[in-house]
Amino acid sequence: MSNLHLAALLLSFLLAGCGGGGNDNSPSLDPQPTTPSEIWSAGVFPASSQYKDYCANPRQGLDPQDNEPYSDKVGSAMLEKLWLRSFSHETYLWYDELPDPNPSTFDSIAAYFNALKTSATTPSGKAKDDFHFSESYEDYIKEAQSGVVAGYGVRWAIINRTPPRLIRVAYTQDNSPAELVGLQRGDELVEVDGVDIDATDSASVATINAALQPALGTTHSFTFVRTDSQTNAVEQYEVSLTAQDIETTPVQNVHVQTINGRKVGYVQFNQFISAGQRPLINAFQMFENSDIDELVLDLRYNGGGLVSMAAQLGYMIAGSANTLATTPDTGRVFSQTIYNDKRSAENYDVTFSARAIDWSERVYTDEVLPSPELSRVYILTTAGTCSASELIINGLQGIDVEVVLIGDQTCGKPFGFAPAPNCGEVYYTIQFKNENAKGFGSYTDGFTPVSAAQNNGELGLTSQVSGCLVADDFEHSLGAANEALFSAALNYMDTGECPPVSQPRPTQASEYILQGPAISVPSHPLRGGMHIIPLKGVKNEQ
Repeated sequence: MSNLHLAALLLSFLLAGCGGGGNDNSPSLDPQPTTPSEIWSAGVFPASSQYKDYCANPRQGLDPQDNEPYSDKVGSAMLEKLWLRSFSHETYLWYDELPDPNPSTFDSIAAYFNALKTSATTPSGKAKDDFHFSESYEDYIKEAQSGVVAGYGVRWAIINRTPPRLIRVAYTQDNSPAELVGLQRGDELVEVDGVDIDATDSASVATINAALQPALGTTHSFTFVRTDSQTNAVEQYEVSLTAQDIETTPVQNVHVQTINGRKVGYVQFNQFISAGQRPLINAFQMFENSDIDELVLDLRYNGGGLVSMAAQLGYMIAGSANTLATTPDTGRVFSQTIYNDKRSAENYDVTFSARAIDWSERVYTDEVLPSPELSRVYILTTAGTCSASELIINGLQGIDVEVVLIGDQTCGKPFGFAPAPNCGEVYYTIQFKNENAKGFGSYTDGFTPVSAAQNNGELGLTSQVSGCLVADDFEHSLGAANEALFSAALNYMDTGECPPVSQPRPTQASEYILQGPAISVPSHPLRGGMHIIPLKGVKNEQ
């Protein structure tokens, strides 16, 4: 049985109501299931379990992930909507803020799902729930198990979505089509399939969106401008890219340098997925063997992922002395997982994790994770640092490990979900919030780097974190000592001071003269979320 199916089964047991009574004169064979009613009654929410797997287009045959028959039954789009409605009111963190429109008034299941979220905003005015996604079951399995997604292997930095649009190459995946054709960090996209990047008509915007979020096997042309940082010479070039199943490279640019008498480790960590566990362990084994003095953890483009991996990374940074972690379920609290008041009995603590995980069986192993045993870490951040990445900041500060933030304000997502499959689609709807060991989780507008002199809050109880506000640097390679964020971290180690502001911060949409429609931002729920896949326990102790 797949991880996803087991998670769904566990969830259904938790949510299903008690069965009724009745006489015992029925045949011993299980009766055929009765299709549930499609009637919608405002304010009345039957158990989601009665609608589960009743599908408008039920899948036939065996699930290729576990070789078990699909659980789909003949149903309808209305029954799928009613499942989403009841499931949301059972599990959504802010279920009392949900609207309850008639599902039959929506043209599609996707449109109805998009309505099932709060309209509230954070103190800064941004959407409180900006993390409401769905994707196909097949896409979920590919990314969750092996980090595979359809694309070119380029991470776009979409600095502005509206004209004048600004889209640059942030980095490329190893051995991907994007790397092989020569795309480099900082290259600026100016044209897509013959359409100017600032085009505003609907057909052109659709063309741009289709190329940035390509379907598997589709081919698109891109025109880039590359500026030489030394000579300011400008080169324009065109490439053609075909979307493939790309294996994500979660860990890149690992190295140790001796700088001003200190051994400094650096690692770029892009995503908390199971495929990243081994390369992350290898990186920290290098750091432990090298006996590093300082660590620079580059999370500027890490949108999140598995909470259990965040707990592992927290341990690998801080070690046993700071976390008191040895075996699974021991040690200090990394994060507190808090559900809505209907599910408060399910609240639990996630502890720092000192053991590797066998993801094929979803069990902890006897392998003890390496750690350089640090009491301070420098974390490089941007607005793309979200969710499980922010959990690292909050969790470490919760046990008084010093975090120095270098970069920009993080995205602000102290919330997460357990992926919920139904009828070939996987839904991500906010189900829990997180707090650190000190009970702090109020960072819905992100963590902000501030100078130490201005940071008067208690460690682990504020969203202001000592460090430096530094613009992302697209002119230098990630991990290079002269790259602006890494350079600022190295300078801070020596002087405790931030570099002078010599360049403007990345331009945000609010600072542009906005004209025309916004393009879509490519999204992958497992990259931009905080999610839980239940673990069974310790290997050989099942």
